Amino acid sequence: MNPQAALLKANIDADLREIESLYARLSDYATATTTEQAILAGYYLHNLYNAFENICLNVSKAFENQIDDRGQWHAILLRRMTLDVEGLRPKLLSDEVYQCLDELRRFRHVFRNAYTIELDPQRVAIVIAQAQRLRNSYPPDIKRFKAFLDSLS
Repeated sequence: MNPQAALLKANIDADLREIESLYARLSDYATATTTEQAILAGYYLHNLYNAFENICLNVSKAFENQIDDRGQWHAILLRRMTLDVEGLRPKLLSDEVYQCLDELRRFRHVFRNAYTIELDPQRVAIVIAQAQRLRNSYPPDIKRFKAFLDSLS
């Protein structure tokens, strides 16, 4: 394996450990019923998306490293990870994983700008359900991508 691929794989593994840690902490708030619990769940959902986005950023930096539209770069980065880039890399994310992450991305945007609104525990519960769906669907995507990294000479 080439050094760049080995470093990318190590970074992905580090982010995956953090993702599992965040899922463990989020499980304490899976049935948030108060605003305070919704805020804590929101914090973990925010960080969960950031950890997944960090994987996407590292893949982008290792392979294509070019996003011109700074206003929409979060959405563009995520969408780009669903593309097979011929001769460069396979897609990182399946459509199902993309859909879950895009929901978390939109939630993160609201959470970051929610200083004037109260988080609704019922709406947070919907995002938690998406995060749980993601937890069950992302491992095969990551495993497939890491196998590609292993194949690089």
